[in-house]
Amino acid sequence: MNPWVGKQDCSGTHPHDVKMIKDTEQEKSPVRLKGMGNGLCVMLDPVASVETLQQEIVTLLADRKDQIKNTRVILDVGTAEGHDAIVKQLAIFLKKQFGVGSVSRLRRRQPDKRPAEAGKGMRQREMDWYKHQTDVLVLTGRVRSGQKVNARKHLVILGDVNPGGEVMAGGDILVMGSLLGTAIAGQPDNEENIVLALDFRPTQIQIGSFVAAGLPASPGKVVEFAHVESGQIVVEDYLKANPFGRIPWPQVR
Repeated sequence: MNPWVGKQDCSGTHPHDVKMIKDTEQEKSPVRLKGMGNGLCVMLDPVASVETLQQEIVTLLADRKDQIKNTRVILDVGTAEGHDAIVKQLAIFLKKQFGVGSVSRLRRRQPDKRPAEAGKGMRQREMDWYKHQTDVLVLTGRVRSGQKVNARKHLVILGDVNPGGEVMAGGDILVMGSLLGTAIAGQPDNEENIVLALDFRPTQIQIGSFVAAGLPASPGKVVEFAHVESGQIVVEDYLKANPFGRIPWPQVR
């Protein structure tokens, strides 16, 4: 496993990595903070006005201005959809007022709504993928130096990506050959996606907002993939890790 530069998430998936800051002071505030070691999660009540949220943020962070400079900040508005305007305004405010490094919105995984009971209805729901139409872009051939390929969702290259070539996707990137150039997956801010190659030797990788380079070549021919895990990008042997092997039925990705 090869750790690269990464950041924490504040979704609660790894509670041992997250600690509360001044709980008692924030109980009635529309803004709450969670420290994450090298990052900060700002939990917001989207019902409050932007001006109120900004004032509360200033109050909570006034004495930590030097500590959070260039820090990665995640905004959690507590809902899966909407409130993009609030997130955008507060991102600009945090960068201007406190000089934070970057600001992104927390993306929660949608809960599995399948019922517990078995039977015909359950089997039918498990087959929903069968009629699904995807936006996967499949290309054959070699992406040469200076060439750029951009896919709206997932991207599959049946060939090689040469040094100086660039492949970008809104979802996963799968290279059925040698990846020697740049691969940018999960754009603009999806950290759940992966980059996989039969021969994994990229000059640069990006997943969501993470950018990393300088990965040492693995000995032998190993199918490897890059993904975000516990606040950092790691590269693993795909067959050994078997990242999707525990999913009990086919799911749309």
